[in-house]
Amino acid sequence: MKKQGYNPYLPSWEYIPDGEPYVFDGRVYVYGSHDYFNGYVFCMGDYVCWSAPVDDLTDWRYEGVIYPKTSDPFNADGSMCLYAPDVTVGPDGRYYLYYVLDKVSNVSVAVCDTPAGKYEFLGYVHYKDGTRLGDRKGDEFQFDPGVITENGKTYMYTGFCGRGDKSRHGSMCTTLDSDMLTIIEEPEFVVPGIEYVDDTELYPNGPSFKGHSFFEASSIRKIGDTYYFVYSSEVMHELCYATSKNPRDGFVYGGVLVSNCDMHIDTYKPASMRTAPSGNDHGSIVEINNQWYVFYHRQTNGSWFSRQGCAERIYVNTDGSIDQAEITSCGLNNGPLDGKGEYPAYLACHMFNPDGSNPKITQDGKDGDEVYGHMEGIRNGSILGYKYFKFDGTEKEISIKTRCYFNGEFHVMTAWDGEPVAKIKAEGTNIWWEYKAPICLQAGVYPLYFKYVGGGNPQFWGFEIK
Repeated sequence: MKKQGYNPYLPSWEYIPDGEPYVFDGRVYVYGSHDYFNGYVFCMGDYVCWSAPVDDLTDWRYEGVIYPKTSDPFNADGSMCLYAPDVTVGPDGRYYLYYVLDKVSNVSVAVCDTPAGKYEFLGYVHYKDGTRLGDRKGDEFQFDPGVITENGKTYMYTGFCGRGDKSRHGSMCTTLDSDMLTIIEEPEFVVPGIEYVDDTELYPNGPSFKGHSFFEASSIRKIGDTYYFVYSSEVMHELCYATSKNPRDGFVYGGVLVSNCDMHIDTYKPASMRTAPSGNDHGSIVEINNQWYVFYHRQTNGSWFSRQGCAERIYVNTDGSIDQAEITSCGLNNGPLDGKGEYPAYLACHMFNPDGSNPKITQDGKDGDEVYGHMEGIRNGSILGYKYFKFDGTEKEISIKTRCYFNGEFHVMTAWDGEPVAKIKAEGTNIWWEYKAPICLQAGVYPLYFKYVGGGNPQFWGFEIK
């Protein structure tokens, strides 16, 4: 079986949310924060980096730790976490890493000569008089910087706007000089938070953001002469975008790029139906070999503190708009997955119970143990979905691996509410055990869903089609 691209795109034991993807010298680099398996807060780890050649998005390479959290002078004791970072190339050709620690409202900057070498602390973003951004009276809370550098200037977007907090207005843009630290244009609000979406004096285009106002996760890209501001909205599970010809003004709401629970998608379900665990989201867009992608993250382990990176294809329309991407199991693959092959449970893009709760993807062992993720929390009526596959019509057998105490059947379907094309009887064991059934599939491209019908709580390792 040839190597294929999956979601999540990194190994199932790696937890890198808040992904900021870039192409440098023929490789895709993803910078993000670093969660732990069974983490008890967000972003517990050091910054690490992964990269892949642009012509093989299945071949991800671990670049190692690029910046330990104790590198910041404010965090020598390691008591604070490194929140979501971003990277930009400065006028000098070096790579600059921007981030905020979890307990201070200052933007830190580190620098490196290569995309994924060892970054060294450089300093804090500051005004011309040396006062750090965030320390001056009237400064709003600095959070999760997104940066873009053009013509010797760096535009930095920051902010966090919770519901009910009128002290925070929205995402703001601050312009930095060529030293990558000194402010030459003071913060300007560009996208409204929920408390100011109707303030047309402050935000002339504010009403266009109604229902999708800024919450967090500022990110910035440019397509042609248009700036695309990517952010997490007030509902948290969706990444949205806004566009402007000016990096500091005039942004208008564009739409939803992706939802990590597939809200709003109505092609295979009702638009309001959630088919995966919903939670906060953070990511951005990137063009790789003339194909655009949106990078985002999903919730795993039944927690918000163990998030994993995913990606989907997106398409920029001739008018500059971008349609919402559907979440899949095959995001970075060049098309659907092979109809024959073995697939682990953690590739599920859909997982839900009749009451709206969710099974969870988890793993054995501890953080860092290189073991495949599996599915737990399955009960009568649970549905696990994988999409998409290309079947040739010659598939004859499907098998699953399960364990734990249960007795029932897994119904295999080609739609979440469809009729079974196979029924696999299974019962509990204390080790992973295989069960098989014949299957007849028509040639074509479509998903597979597994619905559990029975008693107990099976655990699911994955399936194989022959």
